Order: sequence, then structure tokens, then C-alpha cells
Amino acid sequence: MKPPLVKVVNLTKDYHLPRQKLFAKAPVFRALNGIDFEVARGSSFGIVGESGCGKSTLARIVMALDKPTGGEVYFEGRELFSLSTKALNALRKNFQMVFQDPYGSLNPRKKVLAIVAEPLDVLPEKLTTGRRQERVEDTLEEVGLNRRDVDKYPHEFSGGQRQRIAIARALITRPSLIVADESVSALDVSVQAQVLNLMMDLQEKYNLTYIFISHDLSVVEYVTDVVAVIYLGKIVEQGKTRDLFRMPLHPYTKTLLAAVPDIDPSKKRQRTARKEGIFTDGASGACPFQPRCREATEICGQVNPSLELKGNQRVACHHV
Repeated sequence: MKPPLVKVVNLTKDYHLPRQKLFAKAPVFRALNGIDFEVARGSSFGIVGESGCGKSTLARIVMALDKPTGGEVYFEGRELFSLSTKALNALRKNFQMVFQDPYGSLNPRKKVLAIVAEPLDVLPEKLTTGRRQERVEDTLEEVGLNRRDVDKYPHEFSGGQRQRIAIARALITRPSLIVADESVSALDVSVQAQVLNLMMDLQEKYNLTYIFISHDLSVVEYVTDVVAVIYLGKIVEQGKTRDLFRMPLHPYTKTLLAAVPDIDPSKKRQRTARKEGIFTDGASGACPFQPRCREATEICGQVNPSLELKGNQRVACHHV
């Protein structure tokens, strides 16, 4: 069995909030709470959840743009946060990121040539000016743009074209892993499909590994092989995408799927009613979803369930 390209072990991330009183202890918000998962080489791994659940924090830590409070992140068998700065920078060419906003992620003062070529600076070999431009032009063609676009500025492109430029920037170092953080959420539905199909074609061509982070379940269902559902910083369910969407086990997953419009009236998904209660980050010992769960019982308010294998999925729930 091949080792995973990415392995995340017991990842936690705490943020210290402002003190409420002068000599009081600063409260701590736990954004990530014991995250574990593996991503196989050449696969697509989805991470879904509501806004504020910790998805983007997780993405930044996997990309080594932020440090965790605890836990490890392994890439190609190497623990990222134990590497020296020099070793980490040398490894960065193998993992790149596509951000949510194609308008904000591209420098409006730079031409496409400079934007797309920027990751080449981390390569050990230094390219000549001519080879550098040729590499950018070839990559632009691969993402469906024109070679002559190197001399244009970002404002001269549509939203979908800008995201293609962002994909070209991520692709130019020929990475093993691309983390896509809400990469199509700012685009029209028809443009979303075009960009996702492009990314799937590139995956097949270069054996790319993707981590797709999204709140849009239809996108995750379309492009991923395995999906993890996060609620308040904790994975509450994980499994193969087809199995999880066909038969969700956790009440929160059922709630998310029930909220997705379906034009087929024969496909009725179970809805989970919301109960009144106070949201919790799970650090108190209770299940974090307990205040909203109609299946909650006394044990849910006392013990935070661990992620355990139930059938084909891993799920954190006392009542599965």
C-alpha cells in the first residue's frame, strides 16, 4: 500500500481572545480540535462545513502558512513544522494553493507574466528570461488562455479567466498537491463547471492531488473521492464521497444535505430539526453539535464522541 501524500495527525489550533477584564485570563477559542486525515496521491479530498468551522484555518496550516497549536502535518513523509526554513522553502514548489477570490488574489499592478511566474522563484534552478516567459505561456495555454495574455493586467479578464490565471500560477511549478480554498464559489454556475472540468483534466494529465475546501456540497460531490465534514473545528464524519452523500450518518451531515436543493422530488433527504441551545467548541466535553441535534440525549451533553469507524464511514456520534 502506497503511503499517503498528505497526513494530518491530531491537529489543533487555538486563538487567544481579548481579555474581558484587566487581570482576567485571556479566553481561548479552539478553531481546530483534533483533526486527523490522510490524502492519497492522485486523489481529491473534500472538506466541507459552514462558514467559520475552521476550513480555511486548516488549509493555511496544511500549506504551512500558519503554525498549529498542536499536532503534525506530513507531506511526502516529512513533517512540515519540524523542517528548517530553507528545507521548507525548497519543498514549497510541490504544494500550491488556489484562493477563493480571483479578484483579490491577483496583484492588479502586475502583468500576467509576473503573476504566473512568481512561484518559479522557489525553484532551485534559475530560468533565463526567455525560458521563464515560455514556461508561463505554455502554462496559460494549458488552462485555456492565450499565450499573448502574458502582457495583460488582471482587470482585463473575466472572473472565470482570472481564476484560470490563479490555477496557472499554482500549476507552473508542477506541484504534487493543490489546495483549492473555495476556488469557484465567487463564479457563476456555468463558469464553475468549466473551471472544475479544467481542474479534473489537469489532475488526470499530471496526477495531481487536490484538497477541495468548500461549503458548496454540489461542488464537493462532483470533484472529490473522499470527503470530511467539519463542525466547529472537529471532523464529525468522513468517508468516500459516494457513500457519504448516499447514506449520511451524522445528524449534522444530514442537515447539510437536506439544505441542498434537489430537482428530483423522489430524492427526499432526512431533515434534522434545530434545537435551541448555546453553541460550543467541544472543549467543554459535550458534543459540539448537541445544542442543534434532535437526536441528542444526556450522554451528548457529557461526552464528546470520538471519530470511529461505522460501516464504510468514520463518524463522531453516540447514536449511529
